[in-house]
Amino acid sequence: MDFALAPEELALRDAASKFAREIIRPKAAAFDASGAFPEAILRQAWELGLTNLTIPDSVGGNGIGHLAQAIIAEEISWGCSGIGSSMTAIDLGLLPIVLHGTQEQKERLLKPFLKSFRLACFGLTEPGAGSDAAGIKSSAVREGDFYILNGQKQWITNGGVSELASVFATTDAAKGRSGIICLAIEGNPPGLTRGHHEDKMGQRASNTTTLTFENVRVPVANRIGAEGEGFMVAMNTLDNSRPLTAMFAVGIARAAMEHAIAYAKERMQFDKPIATFQAIQFLLADMATDIEAARLLCLKAAWQLSRNERSTQTSSHAKRFAADMAMRVTTDAVQVFGGNGYSKDYPVEKLMRDAKLVQIYEGTSQIQRLVIARELLRP
Repeated sequence: MDFALAPEELALRDAASKFAREIIRPKAAAFDASGAFPEAILRQAWELGLTNLTIPDSVGGNGIGHLAQAIIAEEISWGCSGIGSSMTAIDLGLLPIVLHGTQEQKERLLKPFLKSFRLACFGLTEPGAGSDAAGIKSSAVREGDFYILNGQKQWITNGGVSELASVFATTDAAKGRSGIICLAIEGNPPGLTRGHHEDKMGQRASNTTTLTFENVRVPVANRIGAEGEGFMVAMNTLDNSRPLTAMFAVGIARAAMEHAIAYAKERMQFDKPIATFQAIQFLLADMATDIEAARLLCLKAAWQLSRNERSTQTSSHAKRFAADMAMRVTTDAVQVFGGNGYSKDYPVEKLMRDAKLVQIYEGTSQIQRLVIARELLRP
């Protein structure tokens, strides 16, 4: 076992940390208040090579490994998880092509993201199909060299601003998951309507909309994988992205703990800093232990992926534990701040709101438990 990071991983961590500290965090509160989309910040991230992390070197990408991606995710989410979600959603939208696209599709669909700043999104969730991903109703009927796509996707990060969308639909609802396909939607084809930006509780800087498809013509050449493989493509994509999402929870929690430590040293009660009280010390100690444990789970999941090992159970362990941990840590950080923690004048209430979403998106904590149990009970 070697817990040391390679020099290139340390360099990427330092670059991401500097970007989060100097560019993201000073503006995080303003974007949280307004809900505006931080396009200028995302452009700067693209210029520094902090987006499009999953594009392989075979088509000109950086070829950054899973461990490095996870390390960057922690630093960016430490700055602001809402801005980080928009950055990571680009990779989530591209991952089906990276993992299951043909070489021609990779060349055609991925290379434009390296040449100029572009945004992508991942369209799986629907109004009636969230945790039940196999129950999607969006339909894709083949007519010659095209699929005719109809349906609606909901809670799509970057949905209102994306230039490429990986969208999942069914060719035959009676087939269940065996009828699902994945289609790459380029640009703004006729029949695509983007909904209004959702007014969310947390991670408000990430653009989140519905996508409505009315007789949208998608070339068969843009189908990722074979017919009937869409559900597998979606699950494999989420297995690969889950350590990054889990690392978002680690970054949020770490930021909350650091704020709580600094405040506990300054806040005076009974003529002494509250950091001297055992009740506060125990809260801080538990935060530190839980963050450390969550980070190690995330890095183990990323390490398994880097070795092309099946990471379904470990990724679900990481996502479930880290998400629930971040909710607990941010709640305790608000408690350390007392009444001030409940005020928007202090940073921890935002972190508490941001943490809640990690328990929900890309598979709720309850779904992760089901996945873990299924893996434990495999014959």
